[in-house]
Amino acid sequence: MDTLETLKKRRSIRKFKSTQIKDEELKAVLEAGTYAPTAMGLQSPLIVAVQNPEDVMRLNELSLEVMNRGRGNPRGGLPYYGAPTIIIIFATKRVPDPLLGILDASAVTTNMLNAAYAVGLGSIWINRSKEIFEMDEGKALLKKWGILEEVVGVASIGLGYADMDNPTPIKRREDYYKIIK
Repeated sequence: MDTLETLKKRRSIRKFKSTQIKDEELKAVLEAGTYAPTAMGLQSPLIVAVQNPEDVMRLNELSLEVMNRGRGNPRGGLPYYGAPTIIIIFATKRVPDPLLGILDASAVTTNMLNAAYAVGLGSIWINRSKEIFEMDEGKALLKKWGILEEVVGVASIGLGYADMDNPTPIKRREDYYKIIK
């Protein structure tokens, strides 16, 4: 698929089929994340793909708990919209400034979202990873997964086969960018 078309057409999917994605699709998305630009080329983020149904459900539960502390869940249903795979992107201390780790993890997330669309998958970026993995229950998941280094949750992606049409892009603001000559 043409890169510019992918960038223009990829949209958040809010309804997924329960069918698990193929390993080669998952690996293509993960690999795309590893090619994101990172500060000083340090490849600082840690990417974790979760497909175990119990852990996927636990992540949904913890995300709901975080949501209920704030504004709640106005749409109802699961925070990851039934996605059978959840990818979590963490910042690590492999960079000298914590902000660089967050920026690196955000670039990784964006690459994976676009790669997912390019290989025919649906995806959605979910913010609540920081809060989830600051909770004792989130820390317990990290321990269960063998993640012993200090990490900060930056973003997560619900990933799967879309069970809805791709949303139509909204019109872009006319003042979204400026060219200074």
